[in-house]
Amino acid sequence: MAKRVVDEASRRRRRPTKHGQVLTHRLMVETALRMLREHGAAGLTARRLGHALGADASTVYRYFRGMDDLILAIADELYGHAMAGWTATGDWRADLRDLGLRIHHAYLAHPQAALLTASRVTGRPNEVAGDETILGVLRGAGFPDDDAVRIYHAFIDQSLAFAILDAATLALPKAAREADEEVWRDTYARLPAATHPHIAATAPLLVAHMNDSAYPTALDMLLSSASAQLSG
Repeated sequence: MAKRVVDEASRRRRRPTKHGQVLTHRLMVETALRMLREHGAAGLTARRLGHALGADASTVYRYFRGMDDLILAIADELYGHAMAGWTATGDWRADLRDLGLRIHHAYLAHPQAALLTASRVTGRPNEVAGDETILGVLRGAGFPDDDAVRIYHAFIDQSLAFAILDAATLALPKAAREADEEVWRDTYARLPAATHPHIAATAPLLVAHMNDSAYPTALDMLLSSASAQLSG
């Protein structure tokens, strides 16, 4: 039987841990994010999280039903980072572009966490509020509900898919990442026009752009398609 997770007030420690901290749900999520950033997914365990907080590993299970519950909390925290301070301008396309870039940026700020969480659906407050906001922007722009849902689906999946792709690159060891980046200059840029005319013709542009994320371009293409549909 799953352990019961008690409410925040009941589970709060009445005295600081040996590190001088009073444990909260937020502190545990933030500490888990730091551990993922420093040690990767393999470094995040209840024992190590408890040690980092100056508490016993069992303390984790007073706040979370298990490690997967913690992962979902981290996912919602990242969504909260993306939405923090955002306000609508009334320009639906500019607003969606800003939201997309915020979501992408929030995940890339924590690439190890992004790999664990970007494919998850949490149903938690920050995620729900974000989805409500995106759908509200689309419906407010005049899209019929069927189109609003279809565009929302493409928008959020594109944002998270690029977050996973780009986070995977950032999560590579530095030497591996740099070696991958050098392939465009050391291999593609050296291919002869006689055998690879199209690569040779575009080699300077490939070298200049292929190590950057394609997400802003893909996002603009999606928004242009939606805009053309709305105007049609």
